[in-house]
Amino acid sequence: MKPAESFFEEQGEQSEVKANIVAKYFDAWSNVMLGAMRQFKHFDRIAYIDLFAGPGRYKDGSKSTPLMVLERAIGRPELAKVLVTMFNDRDSENVASLQAEIESLEGYGTLKHKPAIYCAEVGDDATRMFVSARQCPTFTFVDPFGYKGLSRGIIQSIIKDWGCDCVVFFNYARINAGLNNDSVRLHMDALFGHARVETMRADMASMTSYAREAYVLENLAIALKDLGAKFVLPFKFRRADGSRTSHSLVFVTKNVKGYEIMKDIMARESSTEDQGVASFAYSPADARTPLLFSLARPLEALADDLAKSFAGRTLTMDQVYQGHHVDTPFIRRNYKEALGDLESAGRVQCDPPADRRRKVGGKPTFGDSVRIAFPQVS
Repeated sequence: MKPAESFFEEQGEQSEVKANIVAKYFDAWSNVMLGAMRQFKHFDRIAYIDLFAGPGRYKDGSKSTPLMVLERAIGRPELAKVLVTMFNDRDSENVASLQAEIESLEGYGTLKHKPAIYCAEVGDDATRMFVSARQCPTFTFVDPFGYKGLSRGIIQSIIKDWGCDCVVFFNYARINAGLNNDSVRLHMDALFGHARVETMRADMASMTSYAREAYVLENLAIALKDLGAKFVLPFKFRRADGSRTSHSLVFVTKNVKGYEIMKDIMARESSTEDQGVASFAYSPADARTPLLFSLARPLEALADDLAKSFAGRTLTMDQVYQGHHVDTPFIRRNYKEALGDLESAGRVQCDPPADRRRKVGGKPTFGDSVRIAFPQVS
């Protein structure tokens, strides 16, 4: 059995979470793009591209991402008129299966632009898939089984235009092994850059396995940001026993709104949270035993950092959030709770104060326009 075949043998918990994250972001992204299309009329199409699409269904019959995206388009006439879709897989049997599954979808005939399906290795010629999507917003999913065909150049070409976002399924386990394997050095150089791989090899020699995880993802994020990706957001998938990361889903965008939307989606799909702060990870072990998740008390750390970072300033809740949340695991509701804790402890002054704000569940709400005065730190 080929590796790609075994991958689609069963959907499994992790693949379901992965598909949900991509499909939910497609819903939100397409809503934003349709609104922009109605308002500005600068484009008349939007596109979804999957470079490693698979056969359409897992062996257990569960739908993979291409079918989930197309069903969402079929269910929305406005979207069915403007969505262009392109799917690619290197396996001809997968392509034939995907074609048949797509054409059997109920309502397939309502799609104005019939899906284009390719059978090719993803490499330098992958940019041909973006020609018909050029000058229109595009959401791309890149899900290689390992690392072949995955490069910074492809990701850069995907996100170069406005409204173009990307999700990459990053096989941490195989890339971790490949970084010190000279036989796949070209693939590692394509992903991280030659000089960065040299530095990583030297640095990782003495690292523990847990330190390597964070280090590899950090270097991927830096490499992508060097190419113009302003925001990079990873979501980890851990092995069945929860011991270490096997894969990561990495979201790449140049737009802070897309970053916020995906952050909310990934937070809800996390298998655990601590004080309402999501782990941005899915572990079957955590999902089965959530009470065993370690208590790091992240809201206390957030509150302390806000008091220090904004000392001597007066800002609205929204300004605090916008000025701090990037590259943190915190979402908007975490900031409201941390600021509420600072207020109740007398560490900040708010306008309007707590006794003049609406209460929900006995606690005062914390609207985006509430002003917070942070005292100077002595």
